[in-house]
Amino acid sequence: MASSEPKSGGHPVPAHVGIIMDGNGRWAKKRNQIRTQGHLEGLKAAKKAVQAAADLGIRYLSLYVFSTENWKRTAEEVNYIMGLVKQYLKAELNFFRKNRIKILHAGDMDTLPPDIAREIRDVCEDTRDFEGLTVILALNYGGRDEIVRAVRRMLRNGPVNPENLTQELIGKNLDNPEVPDPDLIIRTGGEFRTSNFLLWETAYSEYYISDKLWPDWTKKDFEKAVMEFQKRERRFGGVNK
Repeated sequence: MASSEPKSGGHPVPAHVGIIMDGNGRWAKKRNQIRTQGHLEGLKAAKKAVQAAADLGIRYLSLYVFSTENWKRTAEEVNYIMGLVKQYLKAELNFFRKNRIKILHAGDMDTLPPDIAREIRDVCEDTRDFEGLTVILALNYGGRDEIVRAVRRMLRNGPVNPENLTQELIGKNLDNPEVPDPDLIIRTGGEFRTSNFLLWETAYSEYYISDKLWPDWTKKDFEKAVMEFQKRERRFGGVNK
């Protein structure tokens, strides 16, 4: 009987997976619940994804938590999401320690509420030496904004001769230059958009679109996405012989 789990031999599991966790609001609406309930259930799904990634030996997992455009939502919803993030970071610290999970942040830290920024910095510092799965929380994140901030960092280091401007130079000034580009991007909720997520880094990422709303996602769904990735032929603009 064939295994239903991804193979570690042959086609490798992706080193870096990013997830656009879409569908929390729709999940709540379908059940005649308030949108914030969908975010709470989405948080539970995120923990399942972290555990699944760790179990599969994936090295990096980027979660699109809150975009630079999400500030347009109601103050009630924004405050609830920020409160969830703060609660999650506090409540799961022992989980991160037990599993040696390292936390990084992607996004504009300077314009986050000070208490949220402090919690993120604290958990990043607390887990910085862990060598298990690295989870990147994209919070107050936008792909275009990251590129603009990268150029600003570059220019702060001194004048740049246009002839010396390279992709590598910009890449070194992104939020987490030590993290490899994503191999696989998962998007839930059946939408076919990048939604401003890791625009620079996903130039050659494989995409997996699921109709399932994010709160309904399970470990099996994550494994299915990885198995699909393992069937892909990646050419990076070239031709495989």
